[in-house]
Amino acid sequence: MYGVIPAGGSGLRLWPLSRAGAPKFLHALTGQGDRSLLQSTADRFSPLVDIDRILVVTGALHAAAVAQQLPALPPDNLVAEPVPRESGPAIALAAALIHQREPTAVMISCHADQLVRDLDAFHAALRTAIDVAVTGLLVTIGVSPVGPETGYGYLQVGKSLDIGAARAVVQFEEKPDLTTAERYLVSGDYLWNAGMFCWRVDAFLEQLAVELPELHAGVTALAPRWTSAPGDDVAREWSALQKVSVDHGLMQPAAARGMVATVPAEFGWADIGDWHTLGTVVGTDADGHTQLGIGALVSQDSADCVVVTGSGRTVALLGVTGLAVVDTEDVLLICPRERAQDVKALVEQARQEGHGALL
Repeated sequence: MYGVIPAGGSGLRLWPLSRAGAPKFLHALTGQGDRSLLQSTADRFSPLVDIDRILVVTGALHAAAVAQQLPALPPDNLVAEPVPRESGPAIALAAALIHQREPTAVMISCHADQLVRDLDAFHAALRTAIDVAVTGLLVTIGVSPVGPETGYGYLQVGKSLDIGAARAVVQFEEKPDLTTAERYLVSGDYLWNAGMFCWRVDAFLEQLAVELPELHAGVTALAPRWTSAPGDDVAREWSALQKVSVDHGLMQPAAARGMVATVPAEFGWADIGDWHTLGTVVGTDADGHTQLGIGALVSQDSADCVVVTGSGRTVALLGVTGLAVVDTEDVLLICPRERAQDVKALVEQARQEGHGALL
C-alpha cells in the first residue's frame, strides 16, 4: 500500500489567506486544531499506510514548507514539480515512481485540500476500494450530491460488483454545466467524485498508455531519473508534458470503456474551495459564525459570518449577516458569503492592477 497526496494549486478563492507562496493546504482550515489540511491528509492515511510509503507531489516553491510540516516524510518521497502541470502528470509521475519500487502496489491518492469528519467510515470505504483495485479496475470514492454543483465530477453508478458497496461507473462526467448537474441530481443515479482514487499502479499505467500515451511515455521515461532536486534536463522534459487533469484526461474515457468503479461512502467529506464552503463544514459559535485565526472576535446583532483573524487583530461585527471577513497582515477582504466564488475574479483584477505581490 502506498499513499499519494497531490498538493498543488494556489486556492485563489481562499485569498488573501491562501496565496501562491502559501497555498491553502499549508493552512489549518479544518476547525480541528492547528494541523494544516496537508498534515490532516497525511494523518488520515494511518492506519492503512505508513509515512515511509506516502508520496507528496507539490510545487518546487512549496517543497520546503511541506518538508517542515511533515518532518517524518522521507526526502525521496517529496516530489517537487519544477512547474505545475495539473493533476494528470502529478498523479501519473507518483504512480510511475511507486511502480519502480513495487510494480503491483496499490496506490491511494487523496488531494491535500479536503476535509473528512468520520475516519472510521473513511477507512472502511478505502478498504473496500483496495479490494476492488486488486481486480485491476480504477476506483474512485463517490459521495452523495447535496446540490447541482458544477465544480465537481459526477459518477453515474451502474451494477453492483459484489465487493462491499462497490458499483461499476457507467459514466464519469467532469464539471457539467448547471442544467446537466440539475438533471443528474434529480435522476438520483449520480454521485460526486470525491477526488480520492485507488488502483494498482500497473493497472493505472496500462490505462494511461491507452488514453494519454504521450503522458505515459513522458512519466515512465522521467521516473528512473527523478531525484529530490530534478536537473535541468528533467525539468525541461517535465515542463513539456501535457497539462491535463486526471479526471478529464483518464477517468472520464476509462469509465466509458468499463474500467472505472466507485465505492459510495458517507464520511463527512468536503472540498474546502471557498469561504462560504468553509463556513458550512467547519464548526460555528452560538451566532452561527465560523472563526479561524489567532485574534479575537466581538459580535453584536450579527450572524452567519466566516471570520479569519489571521493578523492577530480583533475583528468586531455589528449588525451584519452572511459576510466573509478575512483579516491578514497586508490585506483585508470583506464580501458576502454568497459571492465567495467571485473572489477568484477579484484576485485576477488585483493582478491586473499591479498588486501581484499580494497574491
